[in-house]
Amino acid sequence: MPPPNHPPQPLRANEEAVLRALGRMLVSLPRLIEADMVRDGQLPLSEYRPLMCLSEAPDRRMRMSDLAAACTISLSGMTRLVTRLERRGLVQRVRCNEDARGWNAVLTDFGLDRVRQAWPTHLASVRRHIFDHLDLHEVDELGATLRKVAR
Repeated sequence: MPPPNHPPQPLRANEEAVLRALGRMLVSLPRLIEADMVRDGQLPLSEYRPLMCLSEAPDRRMRMSDLAAACTISLSGMTRLVTRLERRGLVQRVRCNEDARGWNAVLTDFGLDRVRQAWPTHLASVRRHIFDHLDLHEVDELGATLRKVAR
């Protein structure tokens, strides 16, 4: 952060280029993966992500608030999404054992089957749109850089 009474410094050309490329990637990458998944008749990315999180969670269950945070959406948005998934038999909502006020989303067997069906398409899309463009060293560098910025 600049010291008080000093105007912020403009971005250098390379910083501006990184910022713009990052912005394009943040918008285009989810759209590309979503298009691949829908084209192949799989789950849309917005549904795949929470179902994948649940498939990896202990007992295939997570508090609704934790699932929302893991998917970086609001709790109200997650509630609407889980309601849709519940209607289709992919998840169930159950009261938390530890806290009668809270709710867990639980992945059903049918939901797990759908995640398993969608996984190969998701994997192929992620490889094609990201990792096929990087060598192993670049993957390690990018991972380290993203973790550093995220902190």
